[in-house]
Amino acid sequence: MNDLYTQVITVFLGFFAIMNPIANTAAFAGLVGDKPKTEQIKIAAKALIITFIVILSFSLLGKAIFHLFGITISALRITGGILVFLVGYHMLNGHGSKLHSAENKDETDVAVSPLAVPLLAGPGTIATAMNYSSSGEISGILVTVSVFAVLCIITFICFIFSSNILAVIGKSGLSIVTRLMGLILAVIGMQMVIVGITEVVSTMT
Repeated sequence: MNDLYTQVITVFLGFFAIMNPIANTAAFAGLVGDKPKTEQIKIAAKALIITFIVILSFSLLGKAIFHLFGITISALRITGGILVFLVGYHMLNGHGSKLHSAENKDETDVAVSPLAVPLLAGPGTIATAMNYSSSGEISGILVTVSVFAVLCIITFICFIFSSNILAVIGKSGLSIVTRLMGLILAVIGMQMVIVGITEVVSTMT
């Protein structure tokens, strides 16, 4: 039971850090803050449903993707760890990562792009989901999907109350949150790389 709690907490912190609901709330407000509240709710709901479907697909099909392309779990952990580390490194320095950017905000449907992809379901999020569910066991997939669903609900609430949240924390608070999430991400990414390299070395000995 303790192992399950540890796994749930680890997965939650990993997803929370890489999705960074607080920072993405600022992006959401910047993209749709001038729209009516009802439309903001529709956009937030659509973006998070798409995000959940994307992550669910990669969580369920992760093992099949490995077999199809001849990818090993170790390779995924090393590559995914590097991606997650880079996102965390940029956040730690107070900058948004280009892997999760909102440069295409002139798109007709902001719920799909840039909100769902790449802000919420970017390469780092996908790599994290595949890494956590890569064991192929039902429990690992269920924990990953369930925790991500909870995080989507939390993010949805943050989006709906974006103006209130940003008014409370201010720019300095947002910067502190972003840097803290960046530190957590950098550590998680490095841990993924270490585990991946250790697995490769153990197969060679």
